[in-house]
Amino acid sequence: MAEEKSGLAKGLLIGFLAGSVVGAITALLYAPKTGKELRSEIKKKANEFAEDAGEYMKTARTKTAEVVNQGKNRSDQLVSETKEKAEHLLDDAEKVLTGIRERAGSETGRVKAAFRAGMDAYKNEKGS
Repeated sequence: MAEEKSGLAKGLLIGFLAGSVVGAITALLYAPKTGKELRSEIKKKANEFAEDAGEYMKTARTKTAEVVNQGKNRSDQLVSETKEKAEHLLDDAEKVLTGIRERAGSETGRVKAAFRAGMDAYKNEKGS
């Protein structure tokens, strides 16, 4: 949507500048002046148009640089936020894995103790 507005504004500005040039040239050609005056007037208008076009280009460059900088800043911010979220996820995963390891370790100890108790009971029964 913003690109549409930007394109529309750009088209309107270019149309305005082109219309101004055509209107100025038409006015100069129909004005009752001598050739020298006419050439001088055309040169003056051409210089004004060149200055206007230069100002337009300067403004366009400035706005382009601002948009690029905003994009860079936003992408840097997104990368930073993503890294932070990834670190939190990794920390949470590490906590879960640690809990699972602790539970597995305690279960292993219980299984070993039960196995030893069973072996001792077997030996006692066999020896008696």
